[in-house]
Amino acid sequence: MAVRRIVPNIHAEDLEAARRFYGEILDMEIVMDHGWIVTFATDRPTTPQISVASEGGSGTPVPDLSIEVDDLDEAYRRVRDARLTVEYGPAAEPWGVRRFYVRDPFGRLVNVLAHD
Repeated sequence: MAVRRIVPNIHAEDLEAARRFYGEILDMEIVMDHGWIVTFATDRPTTPQISVASEGGSGTPVPDLSIEVDDLDEAYRRVRDARLTVEYGPAAEPWGVRRFYVRDPFGRLVNVLAHD
């Protein structure tokens, strides 16, 4: 299993303010916009990203981090083997990802996902 990317998620109600700050001020592109979450990125090789969301999707809270992996089943197995509590999922979401939520050792809610 390999981590493909880590995306921090910031809870915010005013997504227009995010568009202004990250889009206009920092010149980041909107690479995803579902209305409740907007993801900004650059075309640099490392593709830094930040997402700003009013909810986590599917009625879930906004996770502190989203970590994309190449093998969600393996990640889920490792979480279960470590006897960590899965707080949501695994679920296949209508926007094309499979994911689950788990808390890291510091209490941060982590969205572990794989694209379909």
